[in-house]
Amino acid sequence: MNISDILSLECVTLDIDCHSKKDALDILAKTIAGSDKATSQIEVFDCLCARERLGSTGLGNGIAIPHGRLKNSKKTIAAFLRLEDGVDYDAVDKVSVDLIFALIVPEDSTDEHLQTLATLAGMFSDKKIISQLRKARSSAEIFSILIS
Repeated sequence: MNISDILSLECVTLDIDCHSKKDALDILAKTIAGSDKATSQIEVFDCLCARERLGSTGLGNGIAIPHGRLKNSKKTIAAFLRLEDGVDYDAVDKVSVDLIFALIVPEDSTDEHLQTLATLAGMFSDKKIISQLRKARSSAEIFSILIS
C-alpha cells in the first residue's frame, strides 16, 4: 500500500485555525467527503467520532490518526490536516495534536485497514518526517513528504 493510492493533494490542508478535536474531525470529514461524491460528510464524521469513543487515536508527539470503516465506502480515502495550533486530543502523552492523518476504509477491508495503520504508525514515528511536516510551507510540500 502506497500513501499516494489513498491520499490526494486536494485532501492535504495546512495551518487551519481549529479549536477542538471535534472541529478537526469535522474538517477532515468535509475534506474526505469533498474528494469522493459518493461519501457523506455526516457519515464520515460519525464514523470517526465512533472510533474516538472507543479510545483516542492520538498517538503522542502531537500526532493523531483517526480512522474507521465506513459501510457504504467503495475505496480507502485519506486526508491530512496540519493545525495552526495544537488541540486537546486526549492523546496518550497529553500533548496537543497538530498533525492529523484521517483514514476511511470500506467496512470489509480489515487487512488493508490494519496494514495502512501500521504504515502510518511507522511513518509518524520518524522524527525527521514529523519535523519536515511541521516545517513545510505548502500543501504540495506536505503531500510530497507523505507519499515519498
